[in-house]
Amino acid sequence: MEPDHSAGDEQPQHALTVADFEFDLPEHLIAQEPIEPRDHARLLIVHRDSGRTEHARFYDLPAILNAGDALVVNETRVIPARLLGTKRSGGGRVEILLIRPLVGAGDGVEANERIWTAMVRPSRRVASGSIVEVDAPGAPRVVVGQQYTDDTRLVTLPPGFSLQDVGQVPLPPYIRREIPDLDRYQTIYASKPGSIAAPTAGLHFTPALMNRLEERGIRLARLTLDVGPGTFRPVKVDDPKDHVMGLERYELPEEAAQAISQTRADGGRIIAVGSTSVRALESIAINQGLPVARDGIPEESAAIAAETGETDLLILPGFPFRMIDGMITNFHLPRSTLLMLVSAFADKSLMDRVYREAIEMEYRFYSFGDAMCVI
Repeated sequence: MEPDHSAGDEQPQHALTVADFEFDLPEHLIAQEPIEPRDHARLLIVHRDSGRTEHARFYDLPAILNAGDALVVNETRVIPARLLGTKRSGGGRVEILLIRPLVGAGDGVEANERIWTAMVRPSRRVASGSIVEVDAPGAPRVVVGQQYTDDTRLVTLPPGFSLQDVGQVPLPPYIRREIPDLDRYQTIYASKPGSIAAPTAGLHFTPALMNRLEERGIRLARLTLDVGPGTFRPVKVDDPKDHVMGLERYELPEEAAQAISQTRADGGRIIAVGSTSVRALESIAINQGLPVARDGIPEESAAIAAETGETDLLILPGFPFRMIDGMITNFHLPRSTLLMLVSAFADKSLMDRVYREAIEMEYRFYSFGDAMCVI
């Protein structure tokens, strides 16, 4: 089928609800394993100004971007945060997904005695103070504590506990096949442990492709946003504005801030790799009072400074972008905040059409799926 390259329908006039981000996705398009080599994934290119689409491979990226552009990547690394075990009292299987440490080394407590927030399943059957014996030699005992309003729990790890030895990498629930090499669920530049899910838009890069991008004159800026449940938490309210994302930690180092600012000053474009990079950059731009982009084009003189903080930024259609000129992303779940974010950047009606085209042409969806470059 020949794709429709027209600019798309008019933006809907009614207030958007979560149902507006629903679509039917054939199950066979949900990628169960990564493509090899990484950069052979298909790439759907979306031009925001005209609505035109093109079809390429991810290894074509150097020819798609311009010399002088900057790619902003999230170098967070997925930690083995999934613990499986059994309640010591009464039995019953328990799954614990560690989210973030509340107390760690440097805070007066041994690093191996950290207290974490976590998601516990089935939470209602695990009372505060319950001991869970983890599936590992010696059955390490983890104490599940109080529950917060967002359904997370406090979890205390025992002395000598090592996630590297005991924990599992928490793959998304829609991936039902075993992954022989779990490093395949890490980006090649992942270097700072802290996430419970991979920033999957970056999974397509290879060392050879990175070298070609550098030779093309495309800068690389590295930030960190530790992916927590907020990135993928289901939207359970009708009005997306009522959804709560949850806080996630980010860091934009000085070197990355300088690279981004210099790119902007030189007239290059800022291309965010993944929704996490988008949310980090736009959160920092808001905090630092950068001007809103005019006609979709950020101010060239708007420099950004290094910053560390937390964000619960929810990006919906109508959001005033300040920093990014383009983004690379995978194809997302229906009714998800990730789909809403992309629909905010590319225009809701255009993204509706692009997703229909991707399904008709059998692009692969979700974490191990194909990619889209919106510029």
